[in-house]
Amino acid sequence: MKDTGVSAALDLILREVKNIKAKRLVVDSFTAMAQAFKEPIDVRVVVHTVLNRIVRQMGCTSIIIEEVPFGESKIGLGVEEFVADSVLLLSTCEVDVLPLRELKLVKIRGTRLPQRKLIYTLEGGFRAFPPFKPKTVMEPKRFHPIPDPPEKYSTGSSDLDEILGGGVSKGSLMLLTLDEKVTTLQYHLLIDPMATNFVLQGRGLIDIPSCGVDPFMFRKYFYTYGGTEKDFNRYVRIIEARSMSEPKPLPNLITLDGKDWREDLEKVFKTGNQLRMETGHSILSIVGVDNIITTYGEEHCEEILNLTATGARRVDAAVVAIFRGGRKELSKIISSIADVHFHLTKENGCLLLNHIKPGHALYIVEMDVLKGYPTPKLTPMV
Repeated sequence: MKDTGVSAALDLILREVKNIKAKRLVVDSFTAMAQAFKEPIDVRVVVHTVLNRIVRQMGCTSIIIEEVPFGESKIGLGVEEFVADSVLLLSTCEVDVLPLRELKLVKIRGTRLPQRKLIYTLEGGFRAFPPFKPKTVMEPKRFHPIPDPPEKYSTGSSDLDEILGGGVSKGSLMLLTLDEKVTTLQYHLLIDPMATNFVLQGRGLIDIPSCGVDPFMFRKYFYTYGGTEKDFNRYVRIIEARSMSEPKPLPNLITLDGKDWREDLEKVFKTGNQLRMETGHSILSIVGVDNIITTYGEEHCEEILNLTATGARRVDAAVVAIFRGGRKELSKIISSIADVHFHLTKENGCLLLNHIKPGHALYIVEMDVLKGYPTPKLTPMV
């Protein structure tokens, strides 16, 4: 190109665009092309020619790809972004030491940009994800349980089951840690299908709600999946520490004294054993760890969860422990107890699930309502 000059290169491009009546022109990479130009002004000439003659006169949308070296922020030679109609910046950052792809909308002329950063993946092609939004179920249907594979329990989500090789192992403890930015509705998108999958197969569920989650809220979520009041009262037991507030009119509410954790844990175990005998199946326990900390103190939390995990292993039950943000040291301790550890967080409004143990992978979480009830749709970050 140095020999023929920039005009010869442009003539070639213009001729080919005209001959084939191209609607798209991709220059990849313009960074390599620019290095062959003799003068910096040649860069501006090329960009100006592309915009005026190719884009506007020939009606050919042009995409110029440039590379930004690590540690630098300037795009190209500094003139391209000013004359372009749109500038998109693709970059990579880290979430819990895992790579996360970001798409920054630097500018799109004539367009209002309410969200300037998006998460994207190359799974199945290039796909960008807007911030997480709940979806409305247009035609509600009763949840269709997923059968359990041998020696495992289905999570009620085919995507989550695939990640776990079929589901959670019988007698295991799964830990779900939550970032402070994650809402109750968002983490229930992962928990509720598993709970419903148990109950609608005639198996028992013990729920110790997280702090701030009312037992009526769990019942509301359960009804979203087509569960009935009869199902809820027969198979679900809600555990709550005694409080100064008015007792809740729920026939399946078990109230704990909240003073001696050993006595209360024994009462929970008896409730679980009774439910197991009534149904003839092992049960699922969902435990809000912050509730345990608030009621009995952080110093007893590890021992309570250890005993809970041990009890589950003896009878092939399953435990899901939900741990809200903060207390990193305690989170590490609980993770060492758990057989499976997921961390749910948000970046640029996008809900992300980090599979920490076993394995290490990042997934983008969306809400899918095509079946007539909410389920998580998980897309790998690649």
